[in-house]
Amino acid sequence: MSGRLATVDLGTNTVRLLVVEPDGTGWRTLRQTQRVTRLGEGQGPAGRLAPEPMRRTAAAVAELTRSARALGAVRVRIVATSAVREAANRAEFVARLERESGERVEVVSGEEEARLTLKGVTSGLPGLGPVFVLFDIGGGSTEFVLARDGAPAAAVSLRLGVVRLQEEWGDTGPVRWDRFAALQRHVEERLAAEVPEAIAGVDEGDLVGTAGTVTTLAALDLGLETYDPGVVHGHRLSRGVVERQLARLGALDVEARGRLGCLEPGRADVIIPGIAICLATMTRFRRDTVRVSDRGLREGILHELLESAA
Repeated sequence: MSGRLATVDLGTNTVRLLVVEPDGTGWRTLRQTQRVTRLGEGQGPAGRLAPEPMRRTAAAVAELTRSARALGAVRVRIVATSAVREAANRAEFVARLERESGERVEVVSGEEEARLTLKGVTSGLPGLGPVFVLFDIGGGSTEFVLARDGAPAAAVSLRLGVVRLQEEWGDTGPVRWDRFAALQRHVEERLAAEVPEAIAGVDEGDLVGTAGTVTTLAALDLGLETYDPGVVHGHRLSRGVVERQLARLGALDVEARGRLGCLEPGRADVIIPGIAICLATMTRFRRDTVRVSDRGLREGILHELLESAA
């Protein structure tokens, strides 16, 4: 297979598109964009995707697929994660996505999501060393991977995501700090109980974070007016920086957060529970810094496309 390639990462909160031109062993990015569609909104304990989130997500996937084809993509690989894989009406929604986009949709397990994300991260962060720990905070789940020599030595996917936490713990006003403290304890208890020592007990190597919470925190720390992946990629966040951004964002209501230049409105409410997961992760893994990767699942999907074309 030759020609341009595209990936669509269909998450619980965000749909992400990447369109590239293969270039030797790598690629040249033609377009990368995303839409916050909040697919997991109202999914709740019953596990059913709601009609309006399904409608707007299917429309976004179809639009982004058309965009990729218009740019000359000869293959578009769509991968759906937590919200879809756990949905009671999964088959119905996948059929709708395929009908409206004209493309096949893959629903991956949490472990497969972790493996692909690791592939994307290692493709873009040289010098990580033979051992590191990766975490990926999503809308419906968070993955933790112990990487050894570029491969996952151990991985776990927790049903702990920012959309679910926001629906249970969040509100539209400034943060109520007693409530945030309770949220923080809840997340720390989940990580203590569900992240095995085989992963959390490894003291060597970096703690690497990917996805919207940590990349947004990096952009805020860098003072960016608009998000710049090249500047964010590889940035290091200290616990002190994360706590200062929590205090800054927590003093604002959701509307005011959404007006910050590099924080898209669709992330303004879920950034607070995302920070709770980030801080709890630093505690669980006994690390004072997080190295930020702008690359993640969609780049891992792309690498597999390139490998299959080789």
